[in-house]
Amino acid sequence: MLEIDALTILLLVLAGLTAGWVDAVVGGGGLIQLPALLLVPGISPVQALATNKVGSIMGTSVSSLTYYRRVGPDMRTAGPMALAAFAAAIGGAAVASQIPAELFTPIILVVCIAVAAWTLARPSVGRTTALRWEGNRHVWTALGLGLVIGAYDGMLGPGTGSFLVIALVGVLGYAFLPATAIAKIVNFATNAGALLFFVPHGAVVWSLGLAVGAANLVGAYIGARMAVARGSGFVRVIFVVVVGALVLRLGWQTFQQYWS
Repeated sequence: MLEIDALTILLLVLAGLTAGWVDAVVGGGGLIQLPALLLVPGISPVQALATNKVGSIMGTSVSSLTYYRRVGPDMRTAGPMALAAFAAAIGGAAVASQIPAELFTPIILVVCIAVAAWTLARPSVGRTTALRWEGNRHVWTALGLGLVIGAYDGMLGPGTGSFLVIALVGVLGYAFLPATAIAKIVNFATNAGALLFFVPHGAVVWSLGLAVGAANLVGAYIGARMAVARGSGFVRVIFVVVVGALVLRLGWQTFQQYWS
């Protein structure tokens, strides 16, 4: 039984609110929410991962619905990609407990650096939608992306929304706003897939998950409406700022872990 004081709950709720906003705008809210959960005394990495999924799915349910109603995401991409990601996330969650806890931060740091470099190197990418393929090739590519990112979300999770946006923009050719709309639907599916494994195994700390999830839900609603109102340019700027800040934060954590 975890001993959690009121201050810890408050900090987790603030983390959930911020994570929900960030995740709804550009993805990557888990890179705020999961580290906050890992700071809870006595919680295991697998419990933190599973509890993070509860908070995340509450936020992505609201943001995906908001985007669906206001943006009208391309369901020929979102549907197949979400189904593949759902199945892959179940498998990824099944091996999550095999990943050494000390490797979590370095793995996520490397991926974030790659994402930040890619985005900064291509300032014009994501401003308008220019799909690279049509028909079956488009669908199969979306399926492949869903499998890879879904498996990652089940195993680790943080940054999944951002990686989905990057894949949809960089590989398939969507603008940032419609890419984010599709990413929220797929991200909801990956969260559901991971929880399908974690819940029966008793890994979720429900008191924390529901508290963080309620805050995440509010943040996601505000963030999705702001992104829709301000468009792809706004989403790209926030994306670069968030990923850059996370690289600095995770880099410092890795330095302390291995060289301090």
